[in-house]
Order: sequence, then structure tokens, then C-alpha cells
Amino acid sequence: MSGVTSASAVQRFSSIDALRGLTVAAMLLVNGAGDWGHVYGFLEHASWHGSTPADFIFPFFLVIVGVSLSLAFTPKLTQAPALLLRAIVWRGVKIIALGVALHVLADVLIPGREFRLLGVLQRIGVGFVVVGSLFVLVRRAVLLYGLFAAILLGYWGLLLWGGSYDPHLNIVDRFDTRWLGSLAYSYDAATGLAQEPEGLLSSVPAWASIMMGLQAAHCLRHQQRGRLLVLGVLAMGLGALWSLVLPMNKQLWTPSFVLWTGGFAYLLIALAHELIDRRGLPAIGVSFGVNAIFAYAGSWVLTCVLAATGGQDWIYTNVFTAWLTPVWGAYMSSMAFALVMTLLFGAVVWWLRRRHWRFSI
Repeated sequence: MSGVTSASAVQRFSSIDALRGLTVAAMLLVNGAGDWGHVYGFLEHASWHGSTPADFIFPFFLVIVGVSLSLAFTPKLTQAPALLLRAIVWRGVKIIALGVALHVLADVLIPGREFRLLGVLQRIGVGFVVVGSLFVLVRRAVLLYGLFAAILLGYWGLLLWGGSYDPHLNIVDRFDTRWLGSLAYSYDAATGLAQEPEGLLSSVPAWASIMMGLQAAHCLRHQQRGRLLVLGVLAMGLGALWSLVLPMNKQLWTPSFVLWTGGFAYLLIALAHELIDRRGLPAIGVSFGVNAIFAYAGSWVLTCVLAATGGQDWIYTNVFTAWLTPVWGAYMSSMAFALVMTLLFGAVVWWLRRRHWRFSI
């Protein structure tokens, strides 16, 4: 979380592009099951408390957002803050707008789908604006560390003040029910209760996940691999200890969850940096990484179109269920469908990279 003011050229790490790409590919795999009644446990999010492999994907991506933000803007910190803030806000607004547009598309095309205001891209966009602004305006590392701690401790205090960590009884769900209602991810008209995994209050500790990326970028720029490893172990250890009194929970984005998943991200970044940037191993996933927005948005659009036309049901029934289920079972068929869809977009982004085409907002 260092506010370094170096004016050196922008550093690009193939390891970060690769990890961003692998994370997006994992998102597509987790979100693309052929049959939601048959999904392997490691591809499902925890029902409430706890942490499954699928729960690491989004927080890891947020850490990468912080890394990329720092690498891109550190060389520009000698410029007027107003110019940097304008660029940060404009990019954040575009990310938010894309997220809302994708949800509008889903509402229009998918039968029975209600409009959802918030989501993954909206959380990324808001977090990019908030953390990016802090990075530009707060140049002292100690102040950023203090803000990071204040976010986690303050949010914990808010959860305690709310009186419960249980579904619908906790203050986060109550707040989203009050202010989002039917615009949330899930809404029960009979009870008036709502839940939103990317909700209003829970987005605040998600900013801390992005802030962890600032520190990771600082370690990469200064070749502090050992420090990154130590910080990763310490964060995971503190997260594990904190979970004894504050359960890890992705939907609430609890501080113990932030540290546990962020610490693991540090370890993976250190490993990828060693293997790819220093030892020259292939940057597997880099094609997804340089066109991450295209892959995520493109897969969303394709899913909506297939749902609207009945194409997904036809393909899954006549290809995967008919051929794979009798041999491998329903769970394997469901995962195979998601894997094929992911590989399809992998081929598309590979072709785009070969043509040197990059889509960004």
C-alpha cells in the first residue's frame, strides 16, 4: 500500500496478466455449469459460513485489480492529481455501466430473470474509484495501512453492532433489504427479504481486498519476493485466527475472509512471479488476462442468448446429457459443459491476442 512517487516507465509483469486470465477463466468455469442441480462441491460457493475453492476467485481478482492499479498509476503520480482522479473515475464509471448493461440484457433475454442492480463489475468499478482515489491522494504508506486496518476493524464493529451473523438477521442483509429490495440478487416478495452477495455494506471490506493488491505491487516493483511470501503467510494466519470469532463468509465479505483469501493471493502472486517473470515459464492464461473484460462480458452475452433461444438446453440435453451422462454421470457432464464454454472463449481470446487486439474500458 505504498504511495511511491517514482516516475519510471510503467512496469508490466506477465505473471499478473497470466493470473488475471486464470482468474477470469475460473469465473467462467464456476458460472457456466450445464446443470445447476449437479455441481461439484469445489465449484460451488459456500452456502453461508466457510470457504470453498470457488470462494477464492473473486477476492483474488480484486487483489489483482489493486496490483494493476498500482503498476499503472505509480509512474503517473507526478502528474496533477485532478487529471489522475478524472481518469480513475471515468474508468470506474465505464466498468459500472458495463455491469449494469449486462444485467439489463439478462433481464430482457432470460425468461424469469429479474433485474439486478449490483454485481461483480459494479463492485469492481466502485472499488477501483475508491481505492484509486486513495492511492492518488494519500501518498504516505502508513496512512494507507491505517485506512486498511480501519476498514476491517470498523466493518467488524458494524457486524457486531448488528447483533447477528446469520442470514437475513445480520446488518448487511437488513441494509440491502431496506435499500435494494427487489433489485437485489435474491428477493422474496412474500417476506420482503433480500440478499445481495455484492451488496452495499459488504462492498466496503472488498475495498480492503483491492488495497492488498497495492502492497503486492509494491513488493513486485522492488523485487521483494520474500516479503510478499511472509505477508501472505501472516495474512492467512491472522485470517484463520480471526475466523475463530468472526467466521469467514464471502457473502458478508468478513475481514477474516479478506485476510485469508488475500494472503493466499500473495502466495500465488509470489509463485507466479518466480516461475514466469524470473524463470521464463510460459504465461498460461495471459490471453484471458489481456482481454479479461471481453471474455467476461462475452461469456455473459452468449449465456443470455443461449438462454433466450433455448440453445443451452438443447445443446446440453442432446450432446452432454446424451453422450457423457451415461458414462461419466451428471456431475461430470455439468462440469464438462462449463469447461467447453471456457475453452471456447479461451480460443477466442487466444486468437485476439495473436492479432494484437485488446479490448479494454
